[in-house]
Amino acid sequence: MANNSTIAVKFEKISRYFGEIKAVENLSFSVKEGEFFSMLGPSGSGKTTCLRLIAGFEIPDSGNLYIDNREMSNTPPYDRDVNTVFQSYALFPHMSVEENITYCLMLKKIKKRERLKKGEEMLELVQLPGLGNRKPSELSGGQRQRVALARALINHPSVLLLDEPLGALDLKLREKMQIELKDLQRKIGITFIYVTHDQQEALSMSDRIAVFNNGQIEQIGTTKEIYETPRTLFVADFVGSSNVIHGKLSEQIFDKNASFTIRPERIRILPLSEETPSNQEICISGKVTDIQYQGANFKYMVLLDGQHEIVVQQQNLRPNTKHLFQPKIGQEVRLVWNRLDSNEVIL
Repeated sequence: MANNSTIAVKFEKISRYFGEIKAVENLSFSVKEGEFFSMLGPSGSGKTTCLRLIAGFEIPDSGNLYIDNREMSNTPPYDRDVNTVFQSYALFPHMSVEENITYCLMLKKIKKRERLKKGEEMLELVQLPGLGNRKPSELSGGQRQRVALARALINHPSVLLLDEPLGALDLKLREKMQIELKDLQRKIGITFIYVTHDQQEALSMSDRIAVFNNGQIEQIGTTKEIYETPRTLFVADFVGSSNVIHGKLSEQIFDKNASFTIRPERIRILPLSEETPSNQEICISGKVTDIQYQGANFKYMVLLDGQHEIVVQQQNLRPNTKHLFQPKIGQEVRLVWNRLDSNEVIL
């Protein structure tokens, strides 16, 4: 649980350039102590540069970086109370699991008995008891990632940086590790700063998300805020999928020349004969042009006014479910959604 009164990391008008490339420019944001904070965005958006700035692997060209209320912009990595977990694990192949985890303690000349004790404690924490004598090559991808986590956590850093740590895992294992990571973060209570390009991963684990685009932050908010009330078209499109309504159709529906988004799962698809909805609902008719079976859902493409296509997502319920309507391609239908689910965005 984040401590709202304490700031773990603070960016103050930070810029970092690589030649003429603006990796990040004039960024200001804060991460709360004990928070699971994700930096989400496409490749080249600036999120990994921010992580490297916190770690000390990059130095800002301008601005100030604070860690635990101390200005750290020019402080070398070894003098920062942070540790990093990489996608590649970065384990020593010739060392045992236990030796990998306790390597930093050996460098500090901590006695072997104490190293062994702390190593066993970390193996318990990451659910790998009894595997200390194995080599990394004898472990699965998920187990190697747990070893990398244990090694990063053994010094109890105030901030743990995670650079797409689950990117090399298959889907099922990645989903399992997402649950374990969030559970581990809650258990130990330290600040996690997580970099990913996977919006579902960020939504499932984070307390807050910063959405990056072209070296800038488009929006920072809770997972619910980012998904349900995106501020910009980029956020609406990058985090999940959204229908965008603009131009003449926007004027027709909302009586306003602006851009609005509506999530596909918030739209109900009904027969033309259905009774008129309440004043709180928007209703517009169209023709089904395509249907995609996606297992858990059906995806309908509906053409409005002969040129604007809307996507509707409907849960795959049993065919005889009460009030379930499953139209055919070419059928005229009505689309209905609550006005509150329409979200005005900045282009």
